[in-house]
Amino acid sequence: MSPPIATLRASTTLRASRREISAFAAVGLCAYAADLALFVWLRGPLGWDPLGAKAVAFLAGCTVAYAGNAVGTYRGRAAQVSRLRQYGLFFAVNAAGALVQLLCIAVSHYGLGLTSPRADTLSGAVVGMGLATCLRFWGTRTLVFRSEGKGSSWTG
Repeated sequence: MSPPIATLRASTTLRASRREISAFAAVGLCAYAADLALFVWLRGPLGWDPLGAKAVAFLAGCTVAYAGNAVGTYRGRAAQVSRLRQYGLFFAVNAAGALVQLLCIAVSHYGLGLTSPRADTLSGAVVGMGLATCLRFWGTRTLVFRSEGKGSSWTG
C-alpha cells in the first residue's frame, strides 16, 4: 500500500526546506568568514580604525552572501526586480539583522545590567545572532528571492 499523496508532499517539502536551510547556512558561513578575515586584515596589517574596517568588512560579507544565495541557494527563483534593487533589499535585510544583534546587546547590557564581557558575547553572538539569522532567512526568502505570488508586494 502506497503512502497518501499528502504525506508524499509533506516529505518532499521537508526535504526541500532542509536543502534550502543547509545551503543558506553554508553561504552564511562563507560570508561570515569573508567578513571576519577582511576585518582582521584591515585592522591588523593595514591599521584601519575599527569602525571603518567593520563597515567595509560588513559590506564585503553582504556581497558574498548575496552572490552565494543568488547563484546557489535561490538560483531557481527568477529575479522579479533588477539585481541592483535585489541587492539593495538584501543589504537592508542584513542591516536589520545587524540591528537585532545590537539591540540584544543593548537590552542585556543596559536594560538587564548584565555587563560582563561574557554576557555581552552571549547576548550579541548567541542570542542576537540566532534571532538575526532567523530574520535574515525569512527576509532573504520572502523579500529578496521570493517565488512568484509569494512574499511582499515590493516590485520594481
